[in-house]
Amino acid sequence: MAKAAEKAARSSVWLEGKAHRRRGGGQPSGLDRDRIIEVTVRLLDAEGLPKFSMRRLAGELNVTAMSVYWYVDTKDDLLELALDKVMGEMRLPDPDAGEDWRDQVRALAREYRTLLVRHSWVSALVGVFLNIGPNNLAFSRVVQRVVRRTGLPVKRMTSTISAVFQFVYGYGTLEGHLASRATAGGMSVDEYFQQALDTVTAAPQAAEVLQESREIMAARGGDTVAEMLERDFEFALELLIAGIEAMVTREAEASGAEEAPEAPEATGTPGES
Repeated sequence: MAKAAEKAARSSVWLEGKAHRRRGGGQPSGLDRDRIIEVTVRLLDAEGLPKFSMRRLAGELNVTAMSVYWYVDTKDDLLELALDKVMGEMRLPDPDAGEDWRDQVRALAREYRTLLVRHSWVSALVGVFLNIGPNNLAFSRVVQRVVRRTGLPVKRMTSTISAVFQFVYGYGTLEGHLASRATAGGMSVDEYFQQALDTVTAAPQAAEVLQESREIMAARGGDTVAEMLERDFEFALELLIAGIEAMVTREAEASGAEEAPEAPEATGTPGES
């Protein structure tokens, strides 16, 4: 059990040169790793993670499964490569550009959300691998450098990163699932959303909650699901940024109180010169 856990914790296509290793023997004609990864991403986008298999990939490439294994040792290695590939789609701000950290946090959050929605399979893989590919590391490095610029002490960095990017992860994951369900049903997101509301309306036990939800959605505004989701995301992101600003002030005040020298002890009697 311990050995299995240790192996899982250390396993990565990016370790020991596996990301670039080729097996011995002749190279399959008309095939290369970039094309394999490109088709893998396309299949994952179109059919989802549960339906993906090396046999299905080989069929799409019009080669044998063994031809694919000439480039990657395992299916997990290929999924890890595909994950890092799409992580490279995010446009990362330059922490040294002199921009306000708030704008850079917004930019990073929006890019991550877009990635999770565009590739709904990504959220299921993010926590599976060590995430040490070059694009994953580039994203993590920029996030850390931007959060350092908020003014929070280093001991608060991981909590701050978690607050922002776990929120984005959850929001983007649910939004991606919504889009996938709509596509699977041959509907637009708006059509699927309306069908879901109609279905829930038929459940008596949900009537009260649904009525309150309708009032909340009406107050929120937005003619389409996309508009509603956008407004919610942006306001929630602003809440998080405002929270960071408030905590910067609180941490500074707490630090100042700790460092302030004690007032000298009074001597003599009041009024004595």
